[in-house]
Amino acid sequence: MNKNKDKNAWFWVPSLYFTEGIPYVVIVTVSVIMYKKLGISNADIGLYTSLLYLPWVVKPFWSPFVDLRSTKRNWFLWMQLLLSLAFLVAGLTIPLNQFFVLSLACFWVAAFTSATNDIASDGYYMLALSEKNQSFFLGVRSTFYRLAMITGQGLIVVLAGLLETKYSNNTKAWSITMVTVGLLMAGLTIFNLIATPKVETERTSEEKESLSFFNVFLSFFQKKQIGLAIAFILLYRLGESQLLKMSSPFLLDKTEVGGLALTTTQVGTIYGTFGIIALTLGGILGGIAISRFGLKKCMLPMVLALNVPNVLYVLLAYFMPESQLVITASVVIEQLGYGFGFAAFLMYLIFISEGLSKTSHYAIATGFMAAGMMLPGMLSGFLQEWLGYKLFFVWVVVATIPGIIISQLLKYPADYGKKEPILNEL
Repeated sequence: MNKNKDKNAWFWVPSLYFTEGIPYVVIVTVSVIMYKKLGISNADIGLYTSLLYLPWVVKPFWSPFVDLRSTKRNWFLWMQLLLSLAFLVAGLTIPLNQFFVLSLACFWVAAFTSATNDIASDGYYMLALSEKNQSFFLGVRSTFYRLAMITGQGLIVVLAGLLETKYSNNTKAWSITMVTVGLLMAGLTIFNLIATPKVETERTSEEKESLSFFNVFLSFFQKKQIGLAIAFILLYRLGESQLLKMSSPFLLDKTEVGGLALTTTQVGTIYGTFGIIALTLGGILGGIAISRFGLKKCMLPMVLALNVPNVLYVLLAYFMPESQLVITASVVIEQLGYGFGFAAFLMYLIFISEGLSKTSHYAIATGFMAAGMMLPGMLSGFLQEWLGYKLFFVWVVVATIPGIIISQLLKYPADYGKKEPILNEL
């Protein structure tokens, strides 16, 4: 590598990972709230927004192509520019009669582009920083990724809520909001163009041969306990994946249909500020716990911490409290438990990815992780409409049981993760 290695890291690391987080949270989370406010049914929201996870599920299949063609810097700059255009066009389609199909098409383009941007950005991070600084900036990249979550679930949703109030027109409000997201992405792309140094050189033929995807892919499925490991990855968040899709519609829906009738601004404030803070705190505490006690001692407490708080949504659905404090406290507890419990999941993904092809195997494992979120989420809206919110949240609690059981059957070193740094990005 060249003299530009480690150059301007304090400028481009925060920006690159903030840019990585914004499209993900808009596509996966903000879209759910937007479609709810634009009159789309819960069944359609659950199905079609869950399908938007697909690019993150299948991204391991084209990651070698990104690795071998051009440079990571070129890839992420072009992908970020394309994301800007996708969000701009999505905003312009919202006032049209066929807005649902057209905006979904834009989100599909954005989802594949965002997944590719993730591959390139992560690859560039490892190339542009020395080993020492890769470790040093792990906390920085994680923090700015989370700030992107706060911006998406908080500021962007609050902006939409304020525009809804100002114009008394949800269509106009969300159109302006999506255009604003597109302009934000364009600004971030320009900043990354200026801030990121050129550090890459062409790969040799020997390096390209060593990156044969077939061999990397096959070696992943030759690991010990791989069937049980895949089942664990798919089922660990079986309940949470459905809760994630229907929690915002539940908070927004009218009381006549079992919802809590909160405003868009209130939901944005609860999830995008208090919820994200709790999620971040839970993740930090989870990382500290594993580094101190090891994964074995932490697994059961963490899997329970992730799943047991789902009971709070059952209570909210049955008692339907009017107090925003009670609702906010329930969300905060659930998000805190999720952040804490997710640390064990990430640590196990790192364990199952160990070996010569660790980076590629981690991409494959996270592909299964995305599938575990996508497939149950696709059915969540239909189940909610069939069962109603009360029984749906009971089902969510029941769906946590398989993951809890499988977590106790896995084999790994008792002290795995102890005193080791944990990459904890959600």
